[in-house]
Amino acid sequence: MNTTQLTQKSINKPTFKRTLMTSMIVLSLGGVSVAAQAQTQQQKEIEQLRQEVQALRNMVEQQKVQTTQTATALAEVQRPAPVTSNPVMKTAKGAEFNLYGNVRFDGSYQMEGTSRDLPYNHINAVALKGNSENSDRLRSTLAATRLGLDFKTQAADQEVKGKIEVDFLGGSNFDNLRIRHAYVNYGNWLLGQTWSNFAVPDYMPESIDALALVGGAVKRTPQVRHTTKFSPQTNLVVAAEDPKDSTVNQRLPALTARLNHQFADNFNISARAMGHEKRVNNDEEMAWGVGLGAKYDVVPGTTLKADYYHVKGDSSFVSFTNSGVAVTNLNNGAITANSRIAAQSEFDSITVGLTQQFNEKLRGTVGYGYMTFDEDQNYIDALADKTKANKDLWQAWANVFYSPTKPLSFGLEYVYGEREAFAPATVNGSKTGEDNRINAVAIYNF
Repeated sequence: MNTTQLTQKSINKPTFKRTLMTSMIVLSLGGVSVAAQAQTQQQKEIEQLRQEVQALRNMVEQQKVQTTQTATALAEVQRPAPVTSNPVMKTAKGAEFNLYGNVRFDGSYQMEGTSRDLPYNHINAVALKGNSENSDRLRSTLAATRLGLDFKTQAADQEVKGKIEVDFLGGSNFDNLRIRHAYVNYGNWLLGQTWSNFAVPDYMPESIDALALVGGAVKRTPQVRHTTKFSPQTNLVVAAEDPKDSTVNQRLPALTARLNHQFADNFNISARAMGHEKRVNNDEEMAWGVGLGAKYDVVPGTTLKADYYHVKGDSSFVSFTNSGVAVTNLNNGAITANSRIAAQSEFDSITVGLTQQFNEKLRGTVGYGYMTFDEDQNYIDALADKTKANKDLWQAWANVFYSPTKPLSFGLEYVYGEREAFAPATVNGSKTGEDNRINAVAIYNF
């Protein structure tokens, strides 16, 4: 090996080392650079992820606020409005009261029968065939329009409630203001005028006619009444009533009793009794009567009603009856000093009907009523006009009621009935009178 080669080797050896070290440094620095770049990229990704999470969080918060606002607005829409239709009003004495009533238009087209110019039922007095009949007649009235007031106040530890209600069906032609109800309730006591405790309308099939049909009763009397509750299902109501019987000299009130019982949610009955002294001068007779009513919901929306009466000697409670007593020696129908009781009338009556609620706006009823009187010859002989007293009465009817909105109701009804008098008419010998008509009603309740 020569000197040149040795020198070259000497020179190349450190050079190689330096080169190798340099390469290692470069590689090391390159690795550090790559690691640094990777770390920087990772930090960028983490920062971007943080920004996205924050953006998502902001979106969630914003959506939550919007949802809360929407729910609040929806709740405001769905929340029931304060009751303002019946504002609480007070009298000068501090009693709270509510005003209510209706405007009612009644119309009737009489195809056959009537002898009176009235839009309401008077089957007991329709003309006998061929005798002063007023057929093919249209009649209308607003006399059944009502105005009422319910009130209550506190007296000591008891609440006092009351009602005043009037319409315009007073007078002989049914065109005068009259009191329907006027009474006060205090605890179990009632004092005033309301439905008779004996002749209740609860079990009559529904009719458009404001005066009811055969077998029904719409009697309101001044009375003192007490109710005793034996259980939530059973109560007894007793009353002293003034039936205002103009055919006698009344000196004592009628005594009535009514036992109500509910067998189930869909079945109610009412058993009733009545007693009343009939007095004409020194003649005295006892009038009495019993009644039984039932209401049965056959299925939801279908209701059966029935009411039965047997009465002797009274005409002041049940509608469309003969005079309770036949009185002799009258002066134009008025009692004289020589008047006396010749005999008492006695009758049975029944009414039954089925009501179907087709939907919340439409319902209909079919009904039948029948009344028959005993043929007491003493009673018949004492009558001044035997054609005005009846042996039998009956009516059948069918109606529909339509309520498009809550305050409004419209009804249409067909009625057919007959009466048979004790004696025939002098004109053609007919004993039968006919009632054949169509009733209509429109009611706005407020």
